[in-house]
Amino acid sequence: MLGIIGGSGLTQLANLDVSHREVVRTPYGEPSGPLTFGRINGHDVVFIARHGYGHTIPPHLVNYRANIHALETSGVTQIVSVASVGGIRGDLGPGALVVPHQIIDYTWGREMTFQSGGDGPVIHVDFTDPYDAEVRQLLLDVSRRIGEPVIDGAVYATTQGPRLETAAEINRMEDDGADIVGMTGMPEAGLARELELPYAALCVVANWAAGRADSRHGIKFESLEAVLQEAMVRVRRIIEGICEK
Repeated sequence: MLGIIGGSGLTQLANLDVSHREVVRTPYGEPSGPLTFGRINGHDVVFIARHGYGHTIPPHLVNYRANIHALETSGVTQIVSVASVGGIRGDLGPGALVVPHQIIDYTWGREMTFQSGGDGPVIHVDFTDPYDAEVRQLLLDVSRRIGEPVIDGAVYATTQGPRLETAAEINRMEDDGADIVGMTGMPEAGLARELELPYAALCVVANWAAGRADSRHGIKFESLEAVLQEAMVRVRRIIEGICEK
């Protein structure tokens, strides 16, 4: 069963034939909201809005552990995470869709692991390649098949939020090798890996990162909504395409 985590711009799946919603309790507290169960093209899908269905939960306060645990206990076998990001690399401007292949984690103070200590031996999880290769390839193959341009590969810098970054911080991230910047890539990907849930991300570039192109002197928030609305139509087409396989 496919799990979809919706980010900014995707608080619901309009193409989901909803069967029911379920409040799921977890040992790690409350998820961001009820899980929405339904079907797309006859394929079982579970959806959760990362920031809540009213987009009220800031990135540093998302209960990532509860969200991932709730999806896993509900029978999800693979996860596609949808997230909006800022573009750093020159070919990643507003409206671009990208499937990242690597992560740099700049967050702090978040609950990063299901391991609480004292309940068994420490388990080290390999995170060399943070995204599942098969789910990444599925996103890329489906996008090509339906004719949606999607960029293969980017390094996702995950920042703490909720404030956006300074131009100097973006310069530093670029020097570190980052191509896009967002606030929700971690610990979500790491938690999915701990539960052995195949996980990959489909990112929408909503704006140029601070200090880049038309964001050189500030982020133009008034243009973000239109970019996200258009891009999320394409994201929904890709999700529909996944469910045709």
